[in-house]
Amino acid sequence: MSAQVIDPNVVQGPLAVNERIKGQSKNLRGTISADLDDQITGGFTSDNFQLIRFHGMYQQDDRDIRNERAKQKLEPLHNVMLRARMPGGIITPKQWLAIDKFAEDHSSYGSIRLTTRQTFQFHGVLKPNIKLMHQTLNSIGIDSIATAGDVNRNVLCTSNPIESTLHQQAYQWAIKISEHLLPKTRAYAEIWLDGEKVEDTGDNIDVEPILGNNYLPRKFKTTVVIPPDNDIDVHANDLNFVAISDGENLIGFNVLVGGGLAMTFGDNSTYPRRADDFGFIELKDTLAFAEAVVTTQRDWGNRVNRKNAKTKYTLDRVGIDTFKAEVERRTGIAFAASRPFEFTTRGDRIGWVEGIDGKQHLTLFIENGRIKDNNLAPLKTGVKKIAEIHQGDFRMTANQNLIVAGVATEDKAAIEKIAIAHGLIDDTQSAQRQNSMACVAFPTCPLAMAEAERFLPEYVTRLEGLLSKHNISDEHIIFRVTGCPNGCGRAMLAEIGLVGRGPDKYNVYLGGNIAGTRVPKLYKENLTSNSILSLLDELIGQWVAERQPQECFGDFVIRAGIIAEVKNSARDFHG
Repeated sequence: MSAQVIDPNVVQGPLAVNERIKGQSKNLRGTISADLDDQITGGFTSDNFQLIRFHGMYQQDDRDIRNERAKQKLEPLHNVMLRARMPGGIITPKQWLAIDKFAEDHSSYGSIRLTTRQTFQFHGVLKPNIKLMHQTLNSIGIDSIATAGDVNRNVLCTSNPIESTLHQQAYQWAIKISEHLLPKTRAYAEIWLDGEKVEDTGDNIDVEPILGNNYLPRKFKTTVVIPPDNDIDVHANDLNFVAISDGENLIGFNVLVGGGLAMTFGDNSTYPRRADDFGFIELKDTLAFAEAVVTTQRDWGNRVNRKNAKTKYTLDRVGIDTFKAEVERRTGIAFAASRPFEFTTRGDRIGWVEGIDGKQHLTLFIENGRIKDNNLAPLKTGVKKIAEIHQGDFRMTANQNLIVAGVATEDKAAIEKIAIAHGLIDDTQSAQRQNSMACVAFPTCPLAMAEAERFLPEYVTRLEGLLSKHNISDEHIIFRVTGCPNGCGRAMLAEIGLVGRGPDKYNVYLGGNIAGTRVPKLYKENLTSNSILSLLDELIGQWVAERQPQECFGDFVIRAGIIAEVKNSARDFHG
């Protein structure tokens, strides 16, 4: 009997519990259908709590009332958050009106939230309405397949409304990549859309040629980006296709692999990491390379320790050259030398711009991505009214904003009037506010340690006060806040990033840059929000007094020796 051959690139040891859950799930079916019929609890039990993520949902509860319900001997108010699959973030007015109505009628919060994954989320949907939610989306051509869980998630694409020809080409590739890497299991249609069930002839009743029947070791994120705009933050993602054009036409991609921002407090084996440029590929080879990167990560990723399971850790463990060579072996194609490109911006162009096709495009700043009527402005009603007359499409951006795209010149005035009347155009919003971002955090996210979305607006007002104090009100610093270290608000690519440690306690990270190509480093730990403001007052004053021409805050703090530059995350981030 021959000895078993052990692949040196595979981590050995007892598998993480999620591997059992996936392996025994009958390709993501589990017992979700039985849970739906269980009226005793509002939540999902056992393994299904994890499995519904592969269907685009997270079980949550309202943490603001959790303790009160416990006192009343009630279970938490379980509900789900759903994240839709919208490659490139494009949605039609008809689709928008349908999701607006569902949010109004069946969401506990009555809002639509635009996310950093360039899609929308429903929050607070109770169990009796979950199936209706999926069927409503299906009726308008939308699903939530693989927007969470250990799969390739919603594929992002630069929202560029100017270069419409190039954007359309890139967008089509985002759709192709998304479709190619989707799970092939029919579980979604069976459970949520009452599709015909497949006969169970064993543990695995579908074939997953790319993802495998245990799916990926961890979540996997992919983007298509058009330089010089880095509006989707490539270094937050496992796999990135950087568009290379000859002017108007897309000719290929540089492939960047191994970005990711999540980390775990107290575990120095975890860290945020930039993606590495593997080289240039021709358009015709795009899907082959996408598949090869995913399958290499599928086979070599860490299935023993989920904290080290992302692609970034696989690259650092086996070596970049080894991983790249394996991708080339699987495709039978060598990477060509990288083509030159540069990122110069990553924010959205707020306001009106004209595209090369003569169409008008209006980017609406949506603070924290939360579209809801409130005491400040009826934002949700305003977007609905625009959708009722708009003849183009909407583009959700990875910066949580909304573009009213493809507006004919003769329709511009009517749309602008609605936007102004409903607070969607507000000339008083500063550049600082438009370049600040937060994750959801409380009250819905179960991982949140500190406030983020609810914290940000007032804190930005205080930050604006500091800029005014130092006579730079028209300038801004990339500022982001997350309620935990999992990276959803992309604070680990900010010039100033706050990461929650506990109630009104945050770690302060400094040293990112405008282009989003550098990870910041821990500067101060476990500070209150007031202490951080005093700290920033001093640092901003020093920046204004000592900076070089056009030097951004993140570049200054490194040049001035205030914080060390993170060049190699595995070596420098904790060092």
